[in-house]
Amino acid sequence: MKKIFKYTALALVGVVLSTTGCRKDFDKINTNSATYNQNNFDPNYVLTSAQLGYSGSSDFSYDTWRANLIYCSTMMQGFSTVISYWAGDKYILNADYTAAYWGFAGGTPTAGDGAYPEQVRPIADVVQSTADKPQYKNLHQIARIMKALIFERITDLYGDVPYSQAGLGYYDKTYFPVYDKQQAIYMDLLKEISEATTALDPNGDKPSGDKYYGGDIAKWKRFGNTLLLRVAMRLSKVDQATAKLYVQKAIGNTMTSNADDAAFMGDAAGGRNTINRNSQILLGDGGQENYYTRWSKTFIDFLKTNNDPRLTKVAVTNLYVDENTKAQNPAANATAPAQKGMPNGKDLSGIAGQDIRQDGSFTTFPDYSSPAPNLIKRGGPTFVLTYAESELLLADAAERFGLGGSAADHYNNGVEASMMYLGEYDPSSAVSKTDADAYLAAHPYVQANGLEMINHQYWTLTCTMLDFYEAWSNWRRTGFPVLIPVVYPGNNTGGTIPRRFPYPISEAGTNTANYNAAHNAVVGGDLLTSRVWWDAN
Repeated sequence: MKKIFKYTALALVGVVLSTTGCRKDFDKINTNSATYNQNNFDPNYVLTSAQLGYSGSSDFSYDTWRANLIYCSTMMQGFSTVISYWAGDKYILNADYTAAYWGFAGGTPTAGDGAYPEQVRPIADVVQSTADKPQYKNLHQIARIMKALIFERITDLYGDVPYSQAGLGYYDKTYFPVYDKQQAIYMDLLKEISEATTALDPNGDKPSGDKYYGGDIAKWKRFGNTLLLRVAMRLSKVDQATAKLYVQKAIGNTMTSNADDAAFMGDAAGGRNTINRNSQILLGDGGQENYYTRWSKTFIDFLKTNNDPRLTKVAVTNLYVDENTKAQNPAANATAPAQKGMPNGKDLSGIAGQDIRQDGSFTTFPDYSSPAPNLIKRGGPTFVLTYAESELLLADAAERFGLGGSAADHYNNGVEASMMYLGEYDPSSAVSKTDADAYLAAHPYVQANGLEMINHQYWTLTCTMLDFYEAWSNWRRTGFPVLIPVVYPGNNTGGTIPRRFPYPISEAGTNTANYNAAHNAVVGGDLLTSRVWWDAN
């Protein structure tokens, strides 16, 4: 078999060499000018593709399902589940699942999901194809900001990753990109976001492919500065000087209200390519997630203990009363006293201490709180970045660095916005300003434990946004909320909450040399327990 492959490959190489050697301008001569090419294709369509990819895979939600839900949501105790393959709930390594968000970065492209094929490749194409083209000035800058947004998440999950050479195979024949150090990546992200946001021109083009803001440049400027703030604050443990420098650039230019929130809207008809990917899984399209995956006890207890008005907007009991049907009960109970979170780290094994049915909280599965129907509509929004996040990050910067005004004021703005923004799921889900203000009056900002209050609220917000990627990153940065790890037999972390995803093993067979160098350089080993650069001990 090896000999056959060898000779076949050599024959193909010979054909390629013979056909390409006889025409100096082969590509130019054999390009039909009547078809789409680099000179006549509208790159706005490719921006749409990259934004769609960032909101979740365009096939069957594999990256969203495995990275955001199976791992991040349960590690952060937003969700809990007894489904055996939800490995993140028990800190067990499933290498296929932790690799799902990656896709491929080097080697031969293959069909499937993942950030590199579905996000990096198209956004790199937009950046490259719009450079030095005045008619696409703003599209070019938006693509630079989008590229930074995409890579922030990738590097937060894995650490050192292909960055500077990623997605450029078509342009410079770099098919096996090097893994850049996370520190270098973050320095370039800050530069790119800052430069691109400054270069946005209100009098320039209005990108038609923008599904976040419809090409509204003023909103993109506020988005860019808010993203700059978030990226800068990610360095608060490891490089405070750089963090302060870029936070100061962002102050006064970030989002100003919930009207600035960025989200990708799903297809209300449930179309294959634009269905909301979190919803697709939580509605049970992949298995029995609808029945056996619930809000965590940690999350529900925090809302109940604090009499939080969000509780009745985001949680219901008795939504699914039969494990064999996906039909929702129209009489689901949204009252606050009825809500009950499910403990993390449990299963259906029948083993004492592990089986949820032997837990003191257990009555029936329908009695545990599910995400409210408005949060998991197929046509609902996938949130990207919000005003509430911006204000809570500004509160953190004010408390931590003394920058940007009053921490208490930003905290109050952030909490109020994180309650009222729920109306973007559905108008009936919004918490009223009156109720939000009453909550703040009952829970005033206390400077002595300000950072804990701010970042506990940030966790609550990102859980309701179903953006568990961001919940995990901010928890690693701040240590808040203080979560009690689960203890489950056979876990891969020694009973500690994971800190990063290991590299995909597939990279060892495709981008071998670069993978080996990065794999061997991970401090503590390429494990769930090792830390990315900015997550300093």
